[in-house]
Amino acid sequence: MEKLFKLKENNTTVRTEILAGLTTFMTMAYIIALNPNLLTNFGQDGGTALWNGVFLATCIASAIGTIVMAFLANKPFVMAPGMGLNSFFAVVVANIVSITGLSYLQSFRAALCIILIEGIVFAVLSIIKVREKIVTAIPLGIRLGIAPAIGLMLLNIGLGSNAGVYSDDGGPFYVMRDFFGALTPSLAKNSMGSGYSQMVLSVVTMFIGLFVIIILSHYKVKAAVLLGMLAASCIYWGGEAIFLHTNPFASLETASFIPAFSDMAETTLFKFDFGDLMQIGWFTVITLVITFCIIDMFDTIGTLVGTASRAGMVDKDGNMPKMKEALLADSIGTIAGSVTGTSTVTTFVESASGVEAGGRTGLTSLTTAILFLASMFLAPIAAIIPAAATSSALIYVGILMLSGLKKINFDDLTQGIPVALMMISIPISGSIGHGIGIGMISYSVICLFTGKAKQVSILTYAISLLFLVKFFLVA
Repeated sequence: MEKLFKLKENNTTVRTEILAGLTTFMTMAYIIALNPNLLTNFGQDGGTALWNGVFLATCIASAIGTIVMAFLANKPFVMAPGMGLNSFFAVVVANIVSITGLSYLQSFRAALCIILIEGIVFAVLSIIKVREKIVTAIPLGIRLGIAPAIGLMLLNIGLGSNAGVYSDDGGPFYVMRDFFGALTPSLAKNSMGSGYSQMVLSVVTMFIGLFVIIILSHYKVKAAVLLGMLAASCIYWGGEAIFLHTNPFASLETASFIPAFSDMAETTLFKFDFGDLMQIGWFTVITLVITFCIIDMFDTIGTLVGTASRAGMVDKDGNMPKMKEALLADSIGTIAGSVTGTSTVTTFVESASGVEAGGRTGLTSLTTAILFLASMFLAPIAAIIPAAATSSALIYVGILMLSGLKKINFDDLTQGIPVALMMISIPISGSIGHGIGIGMISYSVICLFTGKAKQVSILTYAISLLFLVKFFLVA
Protein backbone atom coordinates (compact mmCIF):
# COMPACT_ATOMS: atom_id res chain seq x y z
CA MET A 1 0.00 0.00 0.00
CA GLU A 2 2.82 2.38 0.89
CA LYS A 3 4.53 1.88 -2.48
CA LEU A 4 1.32 2.26 -4.44
CA PHE A 5 -0.18 5.27 -2.70
CA LYS A 6 2.71 6.95 -0.79
CA LEU A 7 0.72 7.12 2.44
CA LYS A 8 3.50 8.47 4.67
CA GLU A 9 4.38 11.17 2.15
CA ASN A 10 0.75 12.30 2.25
CA ASN A 11 0.58 12.07 6.06
CA THR A 12 -2.18 9.45 6.15
CA THR A 13 -2.79 5.81 7.08
CA VAL A 14 -4.58 2.80 5.59
CA ARG A 15 -7.32 3.05 8.23
CA THR A 16 -7.92 6.75 7.55
CA GLU A 17 -8.04 6.21 3.80
CA ILE A 18 -10.50 3.32 4.02
CA LEU A 19 -12.79 5.25 6.37
CA ALA A 20 -12.60 8.26 4.03
CA GLY A 21 -13.52 6.06 1.06
CA LEU A 22 -16.47 4.63 2.96
CA THR A 23 -17.57 8.15 3.92
CA THR A 24 -17.45 9.32 0.31
CA PHE A 25 -19.42 6.30 -0.81
CA MET A 26 -22.16 6.83 1.76
CA THR A 27 -22.61 10.48 0.73
CA MET A 28 -22.96 9.58 -2.94
CA ALA A 29 -24.60 6.14 -2.80
CA TYR A 30 -27.85 7.81 -3.85
CA ILE A 31 -26.54 8.01 -7.43
CA ILE A 32 -26.73 4.23 -7.78
CA ALA A 33 -30.53 4.24 -7.88
CA LEU A 34 -31.13 7.87 -8.82
CA ASN A 35 -29.19 7.72 -12.09
CA PRO A 36 -31.22 4.87 -13.64
CA ASN A 37 -34.39 6.52 -12.31
CA LEU A 38 -33.55 9.76 -14.12
CA LEU A 39 -32.43 8.11 -17.35
CA THR A 40 -35.42 5.77 -17.63
CA ASN A 41 -38.16 7.78 -15.88
CA PHE A 42 -38.24 5.30 -13.00
CA GLY A 43 -38.29 2.37 -15.41
CA GLN A 44 -41.26 3.64 -17.42
CA ASP A 45 -39.15 4.47 -20.49
CA GLY A 46 -37.31 1.47 -21.88
CA GLY A 47 -38.70 -0.93 -19.31
CA THR A 48 -37.18 -2.83 -16.41
CA ALA A 49 -34.41 -4.29 -18.56
CA LEU A 50 -33.06 -0.82 -19.45
CA TRP A 51 -33.32 0.28 -15.80
CA ASN A 52 -31.26 -2.74 -14.75
CA GLY A 53 -28.75 -2.06 -17.53
CA VAL A 54 -28.27 1.58 -16.49
CA PHE A 55 -28.07 0.58 -12.83
CA LEU A 56 -25.20 -1.85 -13.50
CA ALA A 57 -23.55 0.62 -15.90
CA THR A 58 -23.62 3.25 -13.14
CA CYS A 59 -21.80 0.95 -10.72
CA ILE A 60 -19.28 -0.38 -13.26
CA ALA A 61 -18.43 2.92 -14.99
CA SER A 62 -18.11 4.73 -11.64
CA ALA A 63 -15.76 2.01 -10.41
CA ILE A 64 -13.62 2.05 -13.58
CA GLY A 65 -13.17 5.82 -13.62
CA THR A 66 -12.44 5.89 -9.90
CA ILE A 67 -9.92 3.04 -10.09
CA VAL A 68 -8.06 4.87 -12.86
CA MET A 69 -8.07 7.98 -10.65
CA ALA A 70 -6.66 5.92 -7.77
CA PHE A 71 -3.73 4.39 -9.63
CA LEU A 72 -2.99 6.99 -12.30
CA ALA A 73 -3.37 10.21 -10.30
CA ASN A 74 -3.26 8.88 -6.70
CA LYS A 75 -5.97 11.34 -5.67
CA PRO A 76 -8.94 10.79 -3.32
CA PHE A 77 -11.50 11.85 -5.92
CA VAL A 78 -14.42 9.66 -6.93
CA MET A 79 -16.37 9.49 -10.17
CA ALA A 80 -19.94 8.73 -11.12
CA PRO A 81 -22.50 9.85 -13.73
CA GLY A 82 -22.76 13.60 -13.17
CA MET A 83 -25.93 15.13 -11.79
CA GLY A 84 -27.33 17.64 -14.24
CA LEU A 85 -25.52 15.91 -17.08
CA ASN A 86 -27.70 12.83 -16.61
CA SER A 87 -30.87 14.94 -16.65
CA PHE A 88 -29.66 16.68 -19.81
CA PHE A 89 -28.90 13.29 -21.35
CA ALA A 90 -32.47 12.14 -20.59
CA VAL A 91 -33.82 15.28 -22.31
CA VAL A 92 -31.63 14.57 -25.35
CA VAL A 93 -32.96 11.01 -25.54
CA ALA A 94 -36.55 12.27 -25.32
CA ASN A 95 -35.84 14.81 -28.09
CA ILE A 96 -34.40 12.08 -30.33
CA VAL A 97 -37.59 10.10 -29.76
CA SER A 98 -39.77 13.04 -30.80
CA ILE A 99 -37.62 13.99 -33.83
CA THR A 100 -37.08 10.51 -35.27
CA GLY A 101 -40.00 8.45 -34.00
CA LEU A 102 -37.58 5.82 -32.69
CA SER A 103 -38.30 3.89 -29.51
CA TYR A 104 -36.82 5.15 -26.24
CA LEU A 105 -34.31 2.28 -26.17
CA GLN A 106 -33.16 2.99 -29.74
CA SER A 107 -32.83 6.70 -28.95
CA PHE A 108 -30.94 5.87 -25.76
CA ARG A 109 -28.40 3.87 -27.75
CA ALA A 110 -28.06 6.71 -30.25
CA ALA A 111 -27.40 9.20 -27.44
CA LEU A 112 -24.69 6.92 -26.01
CA CYS A 113 -22.72 7.64 -29.21
CA ILE A 114 -22.52 11.30 -28.13
CA ILE A 115 -21.06 10.28 -24.76
CA LEU A 116 -18.52 8.03 -26.49
CA ILE A 117 -17.39 10.86 -28.78
CA GLU A 118 -17.15 13.23 -25.81
CA GLY A 119 -15.03 10.76 -23.83
CA ILE A 120 -12.64 10.19 -26.74
CA VAL A 121 -12.28 13.95 -27.36
CA PHE A 122 -11.50 14.51 -23.70
CA ALA A 123 -8.97 11.66 -23.62
CA VAL A 124 -7.07 13.21 -26.54
CA LEU A 125 -7.24 16.71 -25.04
CA SER A 126 -6.01 15.36 -21.69
CA ILE A 127 -3.07 13.49 -23.24
CA ILE A 128 -1.88 16.54 -25.17
CA LYS A 129 -2.42 18.71 -22.05
CA VAL A 130 -5.00 21.04 -23.59
CA ARG A 131 -7.37 20.57 -20.64
CA GLU A 132 -4.50 21.27 -18.25
CA LYS A 133 -3.80 24.56 -20.06
CA ILE A 134 -7.46 25.48 -19.74
CA VAL A 135 -7.17 25.00 -15.97
CA THR A 136 -4.23 27.43 -15.79
CA ALA A 137 -6.18 29.92 -17.93
CA ILE A 138 -8.74 30.28 -15.15
CA PRO A 139 -7.69 33.36 -13.11
CA LEU A 140 -6.28 32.59 -9.67
CA GLY A 141 -9.03 34.52 -7.88
CA ILE A 142 -11.71 32.42 -9.55
CA ARG A 143 -9.80 29.21 -8.81
CA LEU A 144 -9.61 30.21 -5.14
CA GLY A 145 -13.33 30.98 -5.14
CA ILE A 146 -14.37 27.60 -6.55
CA ALA A 147 -14.03 25.80 -3.19
CA PRO A 148 -16.37 28.11 -1.22
CA ALA A 149 -18.78 28.16 -4.18
CA ILE A 150 -18.88 24.37 -4.09
CA GLY A 151 -19.43 24.70 -0.33
CA LEU A 152 -22.58 26.71 -0.98
CA MET A 153 -23.65 24.12 -3.53
CA LEU A 154 -23.22 21.35 -0.96
CA LEU A 155 -25.20 23.37 1.58
CA ASN A 156 -27.94 23.86 -0.99
CA ILE A 157 -28.02 20.13 -1.76
CA GLY A 158 -27.89 19.14 1.90
CA LEU A 159 -30.55 21.58 3.09
CA GLY A 160 -32.76 21.25 0.04
CA SER A 161 -32.95 18.76 -2.77
CA ASN A 162 -31.01 15.87 -1.20
CA ALA A 163 -33.58 15.44 1.54
CA GLY A 164 -36.66 15.93 -0.57
CA VAL A 165 -39.90 14.48 0.73
CA TYR A 166 -42.59 13.01 -1.52
CA SER A 167 -46.11 13.25 -0.16
CA ASP A 168 -49.15 11.25 -1.16
CA ASP A 169 -50.97 14.57 -1.29
CA GLY A 170 -48.74 16.50 -3.65
CA GLY A 171 -44.93 16.58 -3.17
CA PRO A 172 -42.13 16.88 -3.75
CA PHE A 173 -41.30 19.09 -0.81
CA TYR A 174 -37.82 20.24 0.17
CA VAL A 175 -37.36 19.87 3.86
CA MET A 176 -35.82 23.17 4.94
CA ARG A 177 -37.89 25.32 2.60
CA ASP A 178 -41.12 23.80 3.82
CA PHE A 179 -39.95 23.54 7.42
CA PHE A 180 -39.34 27.29 7.60
CA GLY A 181 -42.51 27.95 5.62
CA ALA A 182 -44.60 25.89 8.02
CA LEU A 183 -45.13 28.66 10.56
CA THR A 184 -48.50 27.16 11.39
CA PRO A 185 -48.19 23.37 11.74
CA SER A 186 -51.86 22.76 11.05
CA LEU A 187 -51.62 24.57 7.71
CA ALA A 188 -48.45 22.68 6.86
CA LYS A 189 -50.15 19.40 7.62
CA ASN A 190 -53.04 20.32 5.36
CA SER A 191 -50.74 21.28 2.47
CA MET A 192 -48.21 18.47 2.84
CA GLY A 193 -50.41 15.63 3.95
CA SER A 194 -48.46 12.45 4.59
CA GLY A 195 -45.18 14.21 3.83
CA TYR A 196 -45.39 16.53 6.86
CA SER A 197 -44.26 14.05 9.51
CA GLN A 198 -41.48 12.78 7.29
CA MET A 199 -40.34 16.36 6.68
CA VAL A 200 -40.08 17.04 10.41
CA LEU A 201 -38.23 13.75 10.97
CA SER A 202 -35.81 14.63 8.16
CA VAL A 203 -35.00 18.04 9.64
CA VAL A 204 -34.42 16.59 13.11
CA THR A 205 -32.24 13.83 11.65
CA MET A 206 -30.17 16.27 9.59
CA PHE A 207 -29.34 18.53 12.51
CA ILE A 208 -28.68 15.81 15.04
CA GLY A 209 -26.36 14.13 12.55
CA LEU A 210 -24.66 17.48 11.86
CA PHE A 211 -24.03 18.21 15.54
CA VAL A 212 -22.74 14.68 16.14
CA ILE A 213 -20.21 15.25 13.35
CA ILE A 214 -19.22 18.65 14.77
CA ILE A 215 -18.75 17.34 18.31
CA LEU A 216 -16.75 14.30 17.18
CA SER A 217 -14.63 16.52 14.92
CA HIS A 218 -13.91 18.78 17.88
CA TYR A 219 -12.45 15.78 19.70
CA LYS A 220 -10.38 14.85 16.60
CA VAL A 221 -12.26 11.62 15.91
CA LYS A 222 -11.05 10.48 12.47
CA ALA A 223 -14.34 8.87 11.46
CA ALA A 224 -16.46 11.81 12.64
CA VAL A 225 -18.37 12.26 9.36
CA LEU A 226 -19.04 8.55 8.94
CA LEU A 227 -20.13 8.08 12.56
CA GLY A 228 -22.38 11.13 12.32
CA MET A 229 -24.07 9.67 9.27
CA LEU A 230 -24.55 6.33 10.99
CA ALA A 231 -26.02 8.06 14.05
CA ALA A 232 -28.38 10.06 11.85
CA SER A 233 -29.42 6.89 9.99
CA CYS A 234 -30.27 5.12 13.24
CA ILE A 235 -32.32 8.11 14.40
CA TYR A 236 -34.21 8.22 11.11
CA TRP A 237 -34.90 4.48 11.10
CA GLY A 238 -36.13 4.68 14.68
CA GLY A 239 -38.34 7.66 13.83
CA GLU A 240 -39.85 5.81 10.88
CA ALA A 241 -40.68 2.83 13.06
CA ILE A 242 -42.01 4.79 16.07
CA PHE A 243 -43.67 7.89 14.58
CA LEU A 244 -44.39 6.98 10.96
CA HIS A 245 -45.29 3.36 11.77
CA THR A 246 -43.34 2.01 8.81
CA ASN A 247 -40.62 -0.62 8.60
CA PRO A 248 -37.42 1.07 7.32
CA PHE A 249 -36.05 -2.31 6.26
CA ALA A 250 -39.17 -3.59 4.48
CA SER A 251 -37.56 -3.23 1.06
CA LEU A 252 -34.92 -5.79 2.03
CA GLU A 253 -37.54 -8.54 2.43
CA THR A 254 -38.29 -8.73 -1.31
CA ALA A 255 -35.03 -7.32 -2.66
CA SER A 256 -32.94 -9.22 -5.19
CA PHE A 257 -29.21 -9.38 -4.61
CA ILE A 258 -28.44 -11.00 -7.97
CA PRO A 259 -27.25 -8.49 -10.63
CA ALA A 260 -29.17 -8.58 -13.92
CA PHE A 261 -26.12 -8.75 -16.19
CA SER A 262 -28.19 -10.29 -18.97
CA ASP A 263 -30.37 -7.15 -19.07
CA MET A 264 -27.32 -4.92 -19.48
CA ALA A 265 -25.96 -7.15 -22.26
CA GLU A 266 -29.32 -6.97 -24.00
CA THR A 267 -29.97 -3.23 -23.67
CA THR A 268 -26.84 -1.08 -23.22
CA LEU A 269 -23.51 -2.93 -23.31
CA PHE A 270 -21.66 -1.86 -26.51
CA LYS A 271 -25.03 -0.94 -28.03
CA PHE A 272 -23.99 2.11 -30.07
CA ASP A 273 -26.16 3.10 -33.03
CA PHE A 274 -24.57 5.89 -35.08
CA GLY A 275 -27.11 5.39 -37.88
CA ASP A 276 -30.02 6.37 -35.66
CA LEU A 277 -27.99 9.27 -34.23
CA MET A 278 -27.45 10.77 -37.68
CA GLN A 279 -31.21 11.05 -38.13
CA ILE A 280 -31.15 14.22 -36.00
CA GLY A 281 -28.58 15.88 -38.31
CA TRP A 282 -24.85 16.56 -38.21
CA PHE A 283 -25.19 20.10 -36.85
CA THR A 284 -27.35 18.98 -33.93
CA VAL A 285 -24.95 16.15 -33.13
CA ILE A 286 -21.94 18.52 -33.13
CA THR A 287 -23.84 21.04 -30.98
CA LEU A 288 -24.75 18.36 -28.44
CA VAL A 289 -21.16 17.05 -28.27
CA ILE A 290 -19.83 20.59 -27.67
CA THR A 291 -22.48 21.24 -25.01
CA PHE A 292 -21.69 18.03 -23.13
CA CYS A 293 -17.96 18.79 -23.41
CA ILE A 294 -18.25 22.31 -22.01
CA ILE A 295 -20.44 21.32 -19.06
CA ASP A 296 -18.39 18.23 -18.19
CA MET A 297 -15.01 19.92 -18.60
CA PHE A 298 -15.67 22.78 -16.23
CA ASP A 299 -17.70 20.72 -13.75
CA THR A 300 -14.71 18.37 -13.46
CA ILE A 301 -12.12 21.13 -13.35
CA GLY A 302 -14.12 23.00 -10.72
CA THR A 303 -14.55 19.94 -8.52
CA LEU A 304 -10.88 18.96 -8.76
CA VAL A 305 -9.55 22.47 -8.12
CA GLY A 306 -12.06 23.27 -5.37
CA THR A 307 -11.68 20.01 -3.46
CA ALA A 308 -7.89 19.91 -3.89
CA SER A 309 -7.67 23.49 -2.62
CA ARG A 310 -9.63 22.59 0.51
CA ALA A 311 -7.33 19.60 1.13
CA GLY A 312 -4.14 21.61 0.63
CA MET A 313 -3.24 19.66 -2.52
CA VAL A 314 -2.43 22.74 -4.62
CA ASP A 315 0.74 24.80 -4.94
CA LYS A 316 1.07 28.54 -4.28
CA ASP A 317 -0.32 29.30 -7.73
CA GLY A 318 -3.43 27.19 -7.11
CA ASN A 319 -2.35 24.35 -9.41
CA MET A 320 -2.91 20.70 -8.49
CA PRO A 321 -0.09 18.20 -9.19
CA LYS A 322 -1.06 15.38 -11.58
CA MET A 323 -3.97 17.35 -12.97
CA LYS A 324 -3.36 15.73 -16.38
CA GLU A 325 -3.75 12.24 -14.92
CA ALA A 326 -6.88 13.23 -12.98
CA LEU A 327 -8.49 14.67 -16.11
CA LEU A 328 -7.52 11.57 -18.10
CA ALA A 329 -9.22 9.38 -15.49
CA ASP A 330 -12.36 11.47 -15.96
CA SER A 331 -12.34 10.88 -19.73
CA ILE A 332 -11.75 7.14 -19.30
CA GLY A 333 -14.70 7.00 -16.92
CA THR A 334 -16.89 8.71 -19.53
CA ILE A 335 -15.81 6.23 -22.23
CA ALA A 336 -16.54 3.37 -19.82
CA GLY A 337 -19.96 4.89 -19.16
CA SER A 338 -20.80 5.04 -22.86
CA VAL A 339 -19.67 1.44 -23.38
CA THR A 340 -21.68 0.07 -20.45
CA GLY A 341 -24.70 2.33 -20.85
CA THR A 342 -24.83 5.55 -18.86
CA SER A 343 -24.38 9.28 -19.29
CA THR A 344 -21.19 11.31 -18.74
CA VAL A 345 -19.05 10.15 -15.81
CA THR A 346 -17.41 13.01 -13.96
CA THR A 347 -15.62 13.81 -10.70
CA PHE A 348 -18.24 13.98 -7.96
CA VAL A 349 -18.42 16.98 -5.65
CA GLU A 350 -19.24 14.60 -2.77
CA SER A 351 -15.55 13.59 -2.91
CA ALA A 352 -15.12 16.54 -0.56
CA SER A 353 -16.70 14.51 2.26
CA GLY A 354 -13.96 11.87 1.99
CA VAL A 355 -11.27 14.52 1.82
CA GLU A 356 -12.68 16.11 4.96
CA ALA A 357 -12.60 12.67 6.62
CA GLY A 358 -8.84 12.58 6.01
CA GLY A 359 -8.58 11.01 2.56
CA ARG A 360 -5.46 12.16 0.75
CA THR A 361 -4.50 9.39 -1.71
CA GLY A 362 -5.85 7.00 -4.29
CA LEU A 363 -6.55 4.44 -1.58
CA THR A 364 -9.60 6.51 -0.62
CA SER A 365 -10.94 6.40 -4.17
CA LEU A 366 -10.02 2.72 -4.57
CA THR A 367 -12.08 1.93 -1.46
CA THR A 368 -15.08 3.75 -2.90
CA ALA A 369 -14.62 1.98 -6.26
CA ILE A 370 -14.70 -1.42 -4.56
CA LEU A 371 -17.90 -0.40 -2.78
CA PHE A 372 -19.44 0.60 -6.13
CA LEU A 373 -18.69 -2.86 -7.48
CA ALA A 374 -20.07 -4.46 -4.33
CA SER A 375 -23.23 -2.39 -4.79
CA MET A 376 -24.12 -4.49 -7.81
CA PHE A 377 -24.83 -7.23 -5.28
CA LEU A 378 -25.71 -5.10 -2.25
CA ALA A 379 -27.71 -2.27 -3.81
CA PRO A 380 -30.79 -2.84 -1.59
CA ILE A 381 -28.65 -2.18 1.50
CA ALA A 382 -27.23 1.04 0.06
CA ALA A 383 -30.77 2.14 -0.80
CA ILE A 384 -31.92 2.19 2.84
CA ILE A 385 -29.42 4.91 3.83
CA PRO A 386 -31.73 7.91 4.39
CA ALA A 387 -31.10 11.08 2.40
CA ALA A 388 -31.33 13.09 5.62
CA ALA A 389 -28.24 11.29 6.98
CA THR A 390 -26.15 12.11 3.92
CA SER A 391 -27.39 15.70 4.20
CA SER A 392 -25.69 15.99 7.60
CA ALA A 393 -22.33 15.25 5.98
CA LEU A 394 -22.92 17.52 3.00
CA ILE A 395 -23.92 20.45 5.23
CA TYR A 396 -20.84 20.00 7.44
CA VAL A 397 -18.41 19.76 4.51
CA GLY A 398 -20.10 22.69 2.77
CA ILE A 399 -19.63 24.92 5.81
CA LEU A 400 -15.96 23.98 6.08
CA MET A 401 -15.34 24.76 2.40
CA LEU A 402 -16.57 28.32 2.96
CA SER A 403 -13.30 28.99 4.80
CA GLY A 404 -11.68 29.50 1.39
CA LEU A 405 -13.31 32.93 1.24
CA LYS A 406 -10.55 34.34 3.44
CA LYS A 407 -8.15 33.89 0.51
CA ILE A 408 -10.22 36.17 -1.73
CA ASN A 409 -9.36 39.87 -1.93
CA PHE A 410 -12.83 41.40 -2.20
CA ASP A 411 -11.30 44.88 -2.38
CA ASP A 412 -10.04 43.89 -5.84
CA LEU A 413 -13.09 44.05 -8.12
CA THR A 414 -11.51 41.66 -10.60
CA GLN A 415 -11.55 39.03 -7.85
CA GLY A 416 -14.50 39.94 -5.65
CA ILE A 417 -17.21 40.38 -8.27
CA PRO A 418 -16.49 37.24 -10.35
CA VAL A 419 -16.26 35.13 -7.18
CA ALA A 420 -19.49 36.58 -5.75
CA LEU A 421 -21.35 35.91 -9.01
CA MET A 422 -19.88 32.41 -9.22
CA MET A 423 -20.86 31.62 -5.63
CA ILE A 424 -24.50 32.43 -6.22
CA SER A 425 -24.77 30.97 -9.74
CA ILE A 426 -23.32 27.54 -8.90
CA PRO A 427 -25.98 26.65 -6.28
CA ILE A 428 -28.77 28.20 -8.37
CA SER A 429 -27.83 26.47 -11.64
CA GLY A 430 -26.65 23.27 -9.99
CA SER A 431 -23.64 23.33 -12.32
CA ILE A 432 -20.07 24.11 -11.31
CA GLY A 433 -19.22 24.62 -14.98
CA HIS A 434 -21.92 27.24 -15.49
CA GLY A 435 -20.75 29.09 -12.39
CA ILE A 436 -17.16 29.15 -13.63
CA GLY A 437 -18.44 30.43 -16.96
CA ILE A 438 -20.21 33.36 -15.28
CA GLY A 439 -17.03 34.08 -13.30
CA MET A 440 -14.82 33.96 -16.39
CA ILE A 441 -17.10 36.24 -18.41
CA SER A 442 -17.40 38.82 -15.63
CA TYR A 443 -13.62 38.76 -15.03
CA SER A 444 -12.88 39.33 -18.72
CA VAL A 445 -15.44 42.14 -19.06
CA ILE A 446 -14.25 43.95 -15.92
CA CYS A 447 -10.60 43.75 -16.98
CA LEU A 448 -11.42 44.79 -20.55
CA PHE A 449 -13.12 48.02 -19.48
CA THR A 450 -10.98 48.99 -16.48
CA GLY A 451 -7.63 49.28 -18.20
CA LYS A 452 -6.47 45.77 -17.30
CA ALA A 453 -7.14 44.10 -20.63
CA LYS A 454 -3.49 43.19 -21.19
CA GLN A 455 -3.24 41.16 -17.99
CA VAL A 456 -5.84 38.70 -19.33
CA SER A 457 -4.53 35.87 -21.50
CA ILE A 458 -5.89 35.16 -24.97
CA LEU A 459 -7.03 31.72 -23.78
CA THR A 460 -9.00 33.30 -20.94
CA TYR A 461 -10.80 35.57 -23.41
CA ALA A 462 -11.40 32.58 -25.69
CA ILE A 463 -12.94 30.52 -22.87
CA SER A 464 -15.15 33.46 -21.85
CA LEU A 465 -16.34 33.85 -25.44
CA LEU A 466 -17.02 30.12 -25.66
CA PHE A 467 -19.24 30.35 -22.59
CA LEU A 468 -21.10 33.31 -24.09
CA VAL A 469 -21.80 31.24 -27.20
CA LYS A 470 -22.90 28.32 -25.03
CA PHE A 471 -25.22 30.42 -22.86
CA PHE A 472 -26.90 32.45 -25.60
CA LEU A 473 -26.70 30.36 -28.78
CA VAL A 474 -26.38 26.67 -27.96
CA ALA A 475 -29.01 26.88 -25.22
